[in-house]
Amino acid sequence: MTERRSAREVVTFVADDSTFTELPYPTRDSKPDGPLTWQGYDTSRARAAERTGETESVVCGTATVTGTRAVLIAFEFGFLGGSLGERTGDRLESAYAYAREHRLPVVPLIATGGSRMQEGMLALTQLQRVAHQSALTREAGLPQIAVLRDPTTGGGWATLGAGADVILALSGAQVGFAGSRVRPPDADPAAYTAAGQLAAGAVDAVVLLTELRETLGRWLRLLSEPTVRDAPQGGVGLHQSAAPPRSATSHDGAADATRPNPATPHAAPLPPALTTQELPTTGWDAVQNARSPQRPRAEAYLDVYFAHREAISGDRCGGTDPGMLCGFGAHDGRTVAFAAQTGTPTRPAGYRTAARLIRLAGRLGIPVLTLVDTPGAANDAEAERQGAGAAIADVFAAVAAARTPVTTLVIGEGGSGGALALAAPGNTWATPDSYFSVIAPESAAAILKRPPEEVEATADQLRLRPQDLLELGVIRGVV
Repeated sequence: MTERRSAREVVTFVADDSTFTELPYPTRDSKPDGPLTWQGYDTSRARAAERTGETESVVCGTATVTGTRAVLIAFEFGFLGGSLGERTGDRLESAYAYAREHRLPVVPLIATGGSRMQEGMLALTQLQRVAHQSALTREAGLPQIAVLRDPTTGGGWATLGAGADVILALSGAQVGFAGSRVRPPDADPAAYTAAGQLAAGAVDAVVLLTELRETLGRWLRLLSEPTVRDAPQGGVGLHQSAAPPRSATSHDGAADATRPNPATPHAAPLPPALTTQELPTTGWDAVQNARSPQRPRAEAYLDVYFAHREAISGDRCGGTDPGMLCGFGAHDGRTVAFAAQTGTPTRPAGYRTAARLIRLAGRLGIPVLTLVDTPGAANDAEAERQGAGAAIADVFAAVAAARTPVTTLVIGEGGSGGALALAAPGNTWATPDSYFSVIAPESAAAILKRPPEEVEATADQLRLRPQDLLELGVIRGVV
């Protein structure tokens, strides 16, 4: 368990010096001992106020965090366990409304035990108010970055925390829907920790309190500061299609719905190819090049492309996939989202994380770069139990309905639908040491009942080389 800090102490760790300005709070008349006339409730509130110096369980205000202005919502756990009541709901609603009016990101700094028992169901229904405010803020295209302190449990976790776009948890914090006093006696305590939630794909990163300001500041700059919208598409290929890609228009000549509209930012520029390799002579040469251990992988491309980047992690429903790198980074003064396969079979959690990223980028008006490199989707029994088909379908849908342009570079193996799901229709490119195929040559030969010695010839027949893909109109060019 991490050391517990008061709401105002945490604000001082996060906000730039002398920039925090508390917001005015709504007033509410209440009956003696609250709406349920819970005996002793007024006395408990008075003791909490005397002990903490606060009059409610949240402190709301504006501040800059390493130069970026935001609305901060800091929970005071010392005030009745940071619980949510009607007055708490009033403050939260007012803070979210202020953020939307002034186009500011929202940063909940959460430490709560849940809803306030002394106010019964009226306290519990504050979660609906919070969820509504969060949804309105999401629709307004404003980022919400939650910080989970110790403890973050109950409805505060299930709304302000788990409902945020990016979730940071302080190292050692207790995090879980069930608080420590209501869990099953045989529950694994590790499941209710920041580290446990990271492993389960429920949070994006675990950070130290001393590093929180800088980490939060980087996230705020990436997600809330304006992006350049007049930069042209960069990265003209060594070989490029002279005609528009086939998928750029529908059969009747109307513009395809996946193309960016004039209000969206321009597509992310292409990364340079990190190889001087010539185009492959045969299909099997292309396969061998893509499978070479010496070939540059996604990490190398991301390192060259971004000045700095921050990762999101997890599918928010129990899984992570280290073979899918997702996040946001700074490229030539603008923010670009990325989803990059690392050469391994992609797990269902990886696809769901990528779909989450693409939709978040669309809401925030940020273009997306995808790097394709996988022999295919994971096809083991566990992947099937985890919903491989539905997860791949979700990425296809996210790319097809993307609200901002998606740029794709195939940097290695393009294995069947597990690779195609990440590829942008009409804006996919390839490096010389890559291939893209309906199926791996070995699998194709097996399905066609061909002997192993015909695998290489099958690779040629599949026309999977970069230059073949360009001639077929599958890709726009070879970089």
